[in-house]
Amino acid sequence: MKTCLVVDDSRVMRKVARRILEDLGFEVAEAADGAEGLAWCRAMMPDVILLDWHMPVMGGLEFLRRLRLEPGGVGPKVVFCSVETDLARIAEALDEGADEYIMKPFDGEIVASKLAMAGLP
Repeated sequence: MKTCLVVDDSRVMRKVARRILEDLGFEVAEAADGAEGLAWCRAMMPDVILLDWHMPVMGGLEFLRRLRLEPGGVGPKVVFCSVETDLARIAEALDEGADEYIMKPFDGEIVASKLAMAGLP
């Protein structure tokens, strides 16, 4: 079973994402910020990470930069999920190693299509 880590400071968004991902057949873990997410990845690298941009402690972009430097950190597909609409910022995230980008709010159909675009069945 594929694993997905949802890194978002909003409990509501983590629960919505969990429901969608479990319906898509993923085993799901949650982290409330980038530092917690990075610690989780160091213990067990997931197949996919849904990542919020703006979080306390460590934001999404810093998390992504650090993740890609970890042993095995180039493996997970990373999908940013954010309200960020600035095209330059979205391009920055993709340049830093994100695989896809989803605007909040999102639904199961959007998540499934973006995961497919990122190369996951």
